[in-house]
Amino acid sequence: MKLIPPQYVKPFVRGDKTDRNDAQGICEAALRPAMPEVALKSQEQQAMLAVHRVRELIDKQRRQLANQLRGLLMEFGEVMPQGIPTLRAHPNR
Repeated sequence: MKLIPPQYVKPFVRGDKTDRNDAQGICEAALRPAMPEVALKSQEQQAMLAVHRVRELIDKQRRQLANQLRGLLMEFGEVMPQGIPTLRAHPNR
């Protein structure tokens, strides 16, 4: 199996983006002898990337929740500075 970076395949794709045109572009690019390949990742590397993606998602959702809470509190006249530590340290929890 050979993985080809998409930026090298793009010049070989003709017409609109369809599965058929993409497959033809990939085949055309794969036939080129000097086409660079992407290194395959081990299962451990893929697992670590998955952990990082989940962690980023949790962090994003935490920030969204803090911002939503700050906005709701502002509607009731309670203005708070940005940052999750300020929400935790607020005396009227």
